[in-house]
Amino acid sequence: MHLNPYGADVVNLAAELANRRPASAEELADRCRAAGLVLERPVAPQDLDRALEALTAWEEVVDATDEEARADLLNRMLAAATAHPRLTDHAGTGWHLHYRDDRQPLGPLLHALIAVGTALHLTGRGMHRLRRCAVTECATIFADTSRTGRQRYCSQRCANRDAVRRHRARSTA
Repeated sequence: MHLNPYGADVVNLAAELANRRPASAEELADRCRAAGLVLERPVAPQDLDRALEALTAWEEVVDATDEEARADLLNRMLAAATAHPRLTDHAGTGWHLHYRDDRQPLGPLLHALIAVGTALHLTGRGMHRLRRCAVTECATIFADTSRTGRQRYCSQRCANRDAVRRHRARSTA
């Protein structure tokens, strides 16, 4: 799989990591590889620390209450993470564009990928397309990649649960 490191895949990876934070550097590396990332360097405990810091900053972007606040928070992430764009064929999988320095450790790499991927996702699809599930008891983060841009739930299970709850509330009224 040739992962577009700045598309929906990385935003979905960020959501998956934020929803269930990795407990070790090895787990982080395994989950990143499973998502299609090519890791060029050994993963160290500092990479986990840096990745968790990036996820905390990213959750602030998710939870921002308006577009301006969301953009400001994301711009801070971008300023801390990005370098000039460059073409690379680092893994021998074909030339592609990176917005980060070559051969970064995994922690800073994730920060850059998440920041740029989220910026492209929000500007390309809409600033509202990153949120938490609408079910009160569920705090799961998801990227809305639906055609209509109206996704409210993290999963079909939560959508069904909320529909049943609304139906029962109408039935008892």
